[in-house]
Amino acid sequence: MNIAIVGTGYVGLVSGACFAEMGVNVTCVDIDTEKIARLKAGEIPIYEPGLSDLVGRNSAAGRLHFATSLTEVLGQVEIVFCAVGTPSDEDGSADLSHVLSVAREFGAAIERKTLLVTKSTVPVGTSAKVRQTVNAELERRGRTDIPFELASNPEFLKEGAAIKDFMSPDRVVIGIESDYGRKLMERLYRPFLLNNFRVMFMDLPSAEMTKYAANAMLATRISFINEIANLCERVGADVNCVRTAIGADARIGGKFLYPGCGYGGSCFPKDVRALIRTGEENGCPMQIVRAVDEVNERQKSIVFDKLKRIFDSNVAGKHVAIWGLAFKPETDDMRCAPSLEVIRLLVENGATVSVFDPVATDECRRRLGDCGGALTYANDMYDSLVDADALALLTEWKQFRLPSWAVVAKTLRGLHIVDGRNIYRDADLEPFGLVLHGIGRG
Repeated sequence: MNIAIVGTGYVGLVSGACFAEMGVNVTCVDIDTEKIARLKAGEIPIYEPGLSDLVGRNSAAGRLHFATSLTEVLGQVEIVFCAVGTPSDEDGSADLSHVLSVAREFGAAIERKTLLVTKSTVPVGTSAKVRQTVNAELERRGRTDIPFELASNPEFLKEGAAIKDFMSPDRVVIGIESDYGRKLMERLYRPFLLNNFRVMFMDLPSAEMTKYAANAMLATRISFINEIANLCERVGADVNCVRTAIGADARIGGKFLYPGCGYGGSCFPKDVRALIRTGEENGCPMQIVRAVDEVNERQKSIVFDKLKRIFDSNVAGKHVAIWGLAFKPETDDMRCAPSLEVIRLLVENGATVSVFDPVATDECRRRLGDCGGALTYANDMYDSLVDADALALLTEWKQFRLPSWAVVAKTLRGLHIVDGRNIYRDADLEPFGLVLHGIGRG
């Protein structure tokens, strides 16, 4: 089976490599010529555990290819996946310009019946816009006789575990128009699900809505437990006890009930805001979802607020060490990461900052530079502590989970540890004279 995937970001590259691993002949397409040249040379432009080996193995086997033009490969494939980005516009709506650009190129070049599958996260109604765009190109060519069909196949991959999620999915959601699309997608996905075939077929709008609804629900759980955590601090309760107890209720469960300094990444913030915008456009205010977004934005400053209290409301002249820059472990992605807000607030209020992250340092340097000399980058987690008045943990990388508190106490100038992910215990720090400040710990 021959397919093309347009877009070589997290979704496109992971999807292409995983399809190739199952024997599909895949061509990944991207207009970024430098990125394609790097991929052909075996360089992976993103950090995702296991992806480099997967791409290298399938490229060497001749099942995974790279190109800069969809037109040059379109005649050889049965399915085209659109996996380009849909960033948020200023009003929160999803920017569909890249998706519609793919639709235009598809319509301008197809010569036989082909299935165009949207894998990008797009709002309800996007398939209709894609159809209009393709039809306009076919009319321009005078080739309205060429048939095509659309499908929607939203992704549910977690950065840092994307390959596992793709190869062993909880479910595969596919919006289709007819048996033609259904049979093609069943044939493509069946190797992944031989033991437990859980493909959910539905109409196109329902598939588009499913992605937004899923991410909004998960984001809601995070913002909910963060609000409970903040109240726990005020009333002297321990959110860890509360979280464990409510998570034991089978109707609730424990997943995504971990308090912290807010969610980030490429999906939750963007998708929550796009869902809010879709509601506005259709006269259906998304009040709960809007509150989720507002709570999360406030939560990103909670670590800074704790540091202000530690330093009697004045961080000017203080030096703060930060462990963790990526929005979550096992990725270098810093899109909407809480670290960006914490660093901004510290620098704007006169503090200096030293940071360490196992893989996201270069991304942070690209985004922030040195903030006029106020931001420095350490080569080691303990080096970042030199002359620091406090340490703030923002990303729970494994190497941060059991540090040598003796080394921390010896290197850190101050005594205060602000744990933005609630992974430390007072009992472990107290013997070294360190003071722990968690989230919702009374």
